[in-house]
Amino acid sequence: MESVISILGVWGIVLVGIILIILAYLGSLLPALPGVPFACAAVFLVHFTLYHYSWYVLLVVILLTIAISYADYVLPVWGTKKYGGSKAGIRGSTIGLIAGATLSFLSGGIGTIALFAGPFIGAYIGERYIAKADKNIALRSAWGSLVGFMAGTIGKIAVVTTIGVIFVIGVIKHV
Repeated sequence: MESVISILGVWGIVLVGIILIILAYLGSLLPALPGVPFACAAVFLVHFTLYHYSWYVLLVVILLTIAISYADYVLPVWGTKKYGGSKAGIRGSTIGLIAGATLSFLSGGIGTIALFAGPFIGAYIGERYIAKADKNIALRSAWGSLVGFMAGTIGKIAVVTTIGVIFVIGVIKHV
């Protein structure tokens, strides 16, 4: 990996790592972008070029990445089920999440609203119009989908922040 240092230099490696951390934060909000793995890559970039972390730190980073990546898929489904949603609500939530993420990606001002409203609206439509549930059950299911999505988003931001701190510690110890 010394060739990477000779090509990019120390500050080039730090810049690439910072870009990976920024992408990780964006990926925490945008479902289409795998955020936490970018943060993990930043730590491994530093590990293999500038500062050797202990195996324990690397293991923690890997386990955090795997755990939150798994939870990110499970939490919206869990939230929808926990609040009384059916398979139609879960499917609607997933479709709404994809639609909201797409709209968020393609638009500027309303993107964030669409990103958070997508799973809610999708679960509501799935419950109310496909599963033919009454309005209260559909709203409860939609709320559960939103709670699950928000829990996953907050979890990803927390993990990216933790991994980002590990990245910064490695950079500081090298410099």
